[in-house]
Amino acid sequence: MKLYVETMDATLVEVAADGRVRFDHEDWSAPTLQERRAIIHAANEEMLAFGELLEILQAER
Repeated sequence: MKLYVETMDATLVEVAADGRVRFDHEDWSAPTLQERRAIIHAANEEMLAFGELLEILQAER
């Protein structure tokens, strides 16, 4: 997984089942509340963008 979190200027590369995260070029850590909110916001934005992409590609032309 790769998710760019713009507000942190960081790329999330892995998430463990226990909630720890690993950013590019960093070790595993438990995200702070602010980091969690930034990650959730970035993920929601990506989901919206992918939804729009799917609508465009699946539309009958």
